[in-house]
Amino acid sequence: MRTADWVASPWRRTADWSASPWRRRAALVVAGALPVLAFPAPGLWWFAWGALVPWMLLVRTAPTGRRAMYDGWLGGCALMLAMHHWLLPNLHVFTFVIAGLVGALWGPWAWLVRRFLAGTPSPGRVAAALLVVPSGWLAIELVRSWQGLGGPWGLLGSSQWQVEPALRLASVGGVWLISFLLVAVNVAVTVLVAVRRSRAPALAGLVATATATSAVWLWSPRPDVRGEVRIAVVQPGVTDGPDNRFDREEALTRRLAGQDLDLIVWGESSVGHDLADRPDLADRIAALARETDTNILVNVDARRSDRPGIYKSSVLVGPDGPTGDRYDKMRLVPFGEYIPMRSLLGWATSVGEAAGEDRRRGTEQVVFDSGKGLRIGPMVCFESAFPDMSRHLARDGAELLLAQSATSTFQESWAPAQHASLAALRAAETGRPMAHATLTGVSAVHGPDGERVGARLGTDESTTGVYDVPLASGTTPYVRFGDWPVDAALLTLLAWGAFEGGRAVRVRRRTGPPPPAPPARTAHGSPARPAR
Repeated sequence: MRTADWVASPWRRTADWSASPWRRRAALVVAGALPVLAFPAPGLWWFAWGALVPWMLLVRTAPTGRRAMYDGWLGGCALMLAMHHWLLPNLHVFTFVIAGLVGALWGPWAWLVRRFLAGTPSPGRVAAALLVVPSGWLAIELVRSWQGLGGPWGLLGSSQWQVEPALRLASVGGVWLISFLLVAVNVAVTVLVAVRRSRAPALAGLVATATATSAVWLWSPRPDVRGEVRIAVVQPGVTDGPDNRFDREEALTRRLAGQDLDLIVWGESSVGHDLADRPDLADRIAALARETDTNILVNVDARRSDRPGIYKSSVLVGPDGPTGDRYDKMRLVPFGEYIPMRSLLGWATSVGEAAGEDRRRGTEQVVFDSGKGLRIGPMVCFESAFPDMSRHLARDGAELLLAQSATSTFQESWAPAQHASLAALRAAETGRPMAHATLTGVSAVHGPDGERVGARLGTDESTTGVYDVPLASGTTPYVRFGDWPVDAALLTLLAWGAFEGGRAVRVRRRTGPPPPAPPARTAHGSPARPAR
C-alpha cells in the first residue's frame, strides 16, 4: 500500500465512523483542538501548516450539510476550550458557555468544507476551495474579533510570530494574510491526502503560496531604521497587594539611576490608587523620575476622583508629577473587567472570578510625547491583540508601541507566553517597535521587523530589563491599506454566493416548473370539483 493511501484510508471509511458516533465526536474534539499546539507555550509553529487537515478530513465525510455544521461547531468548541483552557480556574462552567457560543461560528465554515471537498471534487471545485474555504475562516476570525465575543485572541496567523517570512507577510496584510495562507495550505494538503484525482490544483495552490511568500520576502518595503532609544521595563513579580507591589516597583526603579534612559515603563495595574487622591504616591513616582532623569509610564487601576467609576489608565509621570498625558483603556476584557449584559449574565460572579463591578471605557486612543522627543502609543492588556489599535497608533505618529499588561492570575499557564508573542506581530504589521511590559512576566521587546530585542523577562523573575530599541520611519502596506485581506475574503464569499444563486436560478428555468398534480377523483371516478 502506498504511503498516501495508508494516510488517507482511515478517513475514507465513512461507514465505520457513522456506526460509532461517539468515536467520531471524540475524533472531532481532538482534531479541533490540535491547532493550539502551534501557539505558545508548545510553540510548534510549523504544525499550523497542517493542523486543520484532520478536522477537514472528518468534515468532508459528513453525510449531510447539517451534520457538517455540527462537526464544525464541535471542533470549534474544542478549539476555543483548548485556546482558553487557562480561564477554567477563574470562569469555571462559564468557559464552556463561551466556547459553545463562539464555536458555532465554525458551523458554516465546515459546511463550506463539505460543499467543496466531499466525495471526489473536480479540479475546478478544488481550485475554488483554495479561495472560498480560507475566506470563510477569515470571516470567522473577523466576527470573533469583536470585543464582546472575547476579542481576537488566538487568531491562526498569530501562531507564526517568530517566523521571519510570516512577519514580512504581516507587514503587507497583517495577521489576516497569514491566517488566509495557512488555511489555504491546509486545504491543499487535505486534497493531496484524500483526493488523488484532483491533486494538480492543490499542488498549484502550494506553489502559489510559496511564490507569494517569496515575493513578499524579497520586495516588500523594510522599515527605515533611524537611530534608537533606550527604555527600561520594570517587572515586580508576584506580590501581595497593591501597596507591596508599589514598594517593589519603587525599589527596582531606583536601580535604573544613571542608565541614560529615554523612558521607564511599569506594567498594568502597577498603581492601585488614583494619583489625585494619593498625592503621596504621585510624589514618590516624581522623585523616581528625578532620580533616574526619566519620565515613567505607570498604569493606574482605581476609582477616579474626577468622574464616577473605575478606570485602567496609562499615566505619564515626570519630575514634577503627572504630566497630564493619560490614556483610558477602551477595550475591556469580557467577564474579567466587565460582564456583558450584566442583567442577564450577572450570575457569572457566583460561579467564578468575574468582575464584581464594570470598569469604565475610554473614548479615544492617545499618542503623547514621552518627555525626550519620543512619541509613544500606549495600549493596556489584551488591547495588543487587536491589530487595528496598533495600526491607528502608528498612523497617528507613534514611534514606539507599548502594551502594559498583567497576567499574574494565569502564571502557570500558557497565557503569559501567548500574550507576549503578540508584540512581535503588532511590530511587524506597523513597522514600529513594541514593548510588552507586565507585572509578572512575560515581558518582551520587539523591533520594527518583529525581531526580538534583548532578553525576555520570564514569569519567575522580579527584575528590570533595559533595551536599546531601534526606531523606524516609513509606512508599511498594512498600515496604509488596512485589513484588505478581510475585505477580499468577504468579497470572495459574496461572489461565490452570487454565483451559486445564479446557477440555481438557471437550473430552475432549464428544468421548468414541476408538472401539475393529477386531479383528485371521487368515489364514483369523476373529478372532484373545487370548493366554492
